Amino acid sequence: MHPRIPRQSAHEPGSRRPVHTDGDARLSEELAAVVSGARRRAVRDGDRQIDTAHLLHSLLESDPEVRTVFDVEPQFARLLGYLVQRSIGYGLRWQGSVEDSGAVPVVARAEGYSPLAAGAMEYARARADRRGGGPALGLDLLAAIVVDPEARAVEVLERAGVDARALLARIDRRLHRAV
Repeated sequence: MHPRIPRQSAHEPGSRRPVHTDGDARLSEELAAVVSGARRRAVRDGDRQIDTAHLLHSLLESDPEVRTVFDVEPQFARLLGYLVQRSIGYGLRWQGSVEDSGAVPVVARAEGYSPLAAGAMEYARARADRRGGGPALGLDLLAAIVVDPEARAVEVLERAGVDARALLARIDRRLHRAV
């Protein structure tokens, strides 16, 4: 069975660049493509909003730098397996509900994002600002996603045997080495 939405790299000839909203303007080109992929995934899954699990799935598929912070191959494969199963069983209980733990400060309503995903996007931008003002990177977004233990992405990570706190520490070490 072929996916309903064909995959196309943002760098292929004839491909359209992701459309940026004002909030997306402070994202790296790679991260803008991740958001675009998460948006397609949410539409394909019949979800009203992009949540942290959509963002995590798109990050893992699109960003090689993100994949480097996962240290065990079977863990990574299991994680992708859980994310793929979202639309065929695992995660169906999330459909029709809004991802919001209440742990993240309320962010001005971001069109198309769950409250937690909108907060993660804002936190990723803030991390990038603290690092020197460049655009937010995939690792910034991954760090922002794993900060809230109530995030759907964290639930998926834990089911796959990934310790979110240890993952955050690896992300921070990697980003500090890059500075």
